[in-house]
Amino acid sequence: MNEKKAKLIYKHNSFDIIEEGDYVLCAISGKKVMLKDLNYWNVDLQEAYYSAKEANERFKDLKK
Repeated sequence: MNEKKAKLIYKHNSFDIIEEGDYVLCAISGKKVMLKDLNYWNVDLQEAYYSAKEANERFKDLKK
């Protein structure tokens, strides 16, 4: 199966799909995040995170 990277616009409680695809990449780890599993993102930075761990890492980096 050929998986395709999606392009999204992240909103506060949802996201819009700009280009259809199956996954996005985590901004911290580079891991694939399937759209059905996407739960963590940053609206201001417009980036996705694999899990709460990566989202927390970014949050800590921004507070420095």
